[in-house]
Amino acid sequence: MYQVERAIFDLRRGLPVLLTDPAGDRLVHPVEGLDTEDMASLLEVCGEAPAMVVSVHRMAALGTQIEGEAACLTLGSRAPLSLRALQTLAFGTSSQELALFADPKEAGTADTAALNLMRRALLIPAALTVEIRAECRKKVDDFVAQGRLLSVSAQAAADCLIQADGGLVRISEARIPLAEAEASRFVLFRESDGLREHLAILIGDRKKWKSAVPLRLHSACLTGDLFASLRCDCGEQLRGAVADIDAQGGGILLYLAQEGRGIGLANKLRAYALQDSGFDTLDADQVLGFGDDERQYRVAVDMLRALEVDCVQMLTNNPLKIEALANGGIEVVGRQGLFGRVTTHNRRYLHAKAERAGHWLEEAFENEQSQQSG
Repeated sequence: MYQVERAIFDLRRGLPVLLTDPAGDRLVHPVEGLDTEDMASLLEVCGEAPAMVVSVHRMAALGTQIEGEAACLTLGSRAPLSLRALQTLAFGTSSQELALFADPKEAGTADTAALNLMRRALLIPAALTVEIRAECRKKVDDFVAQGRLLSVSAQAAADCLIQADGGLVRISEARIPLAEAEASRFVLFRESDGLREHLAILIGDRKKWKSAVPLRLHSACLTGDLFASLRCDCGEQLRGAVADIDAQGGGILLYLAQEGRGIGLANKLRAYALQDSGFDTLDADQVLGFGDDERQYRVAVDMLRALEVDCVQMLTNNPLKIEALANGGIEVVGRQGLFGRVTTHNRRYLHAKAERAGHWLEEAFENEQSQQSG
């Protein structure tokens, strides 16, 4: 686990890492932040043009369907190693650069592991990979021995998105009165790799909670929660949930570090820019190489277990949250919708969530129509 954590840190700094695998070791470098000096270094170490690995979501956005989790693209001999072409292929809106590569194939273990590392590091899920051939072996081993290159098992990297048992630690807590619920207590949990911290907000007197505890799973949204962005309804949902839970006699709001449906703030802003050019929220994420929803709710299950809560009534419009808790052994006995205002700025976003992701938002749209007719 420690080596994987260091690998994520190095990748975020724009450094390559070595993934070791019985099928063949691979040198991996993120496409995000790539510059000409980085490419020259890869060529110097291995003496050949790298391949590119991208997600199946990115390939679908480019009009090509691939089996498995990732696709490997081999640079054709007719193609110059252009930085601009590589970056456009990784997360641009043009598909012309695909012609510079040989037919894509399903990625192997090490290449797929490379993408998992990118996603865990909240980078664009695209990487340059170079197979370590026999003639390059000594040079690469020397770099590892000198501490210039980090080596990590491809299998360990492949598992980096899986939250292991006991991987969540309760760190600190304090009473914090809120405008919508004065009797509130914040409890902070940290994931074992230290990359993410999540909050449990305990509202009201726990002794007076219902047997089915009112619960809201709220993914962090800096733009909506803090700055009251009009592009989403997250801030209104957050404050509405706190008020509703308080009115029901208390319960829990889990504030999860899953910005942008799990793609991170940087990629969320990239997706917003794509939405401005005509993409809806799901298609914009796909262009960047992400699925419709990259969140995982195992951490929420672990937090509820740590809080000794196993029966809840959820405040949500998202069927995936209910399914995830139920699969994790948490009994969900009821659901309450939670709506913000539908506005000219967020209407398209909300319709995409309802029509394409199956969110229960009919009541929100009915409320909008009633307000307009009134």
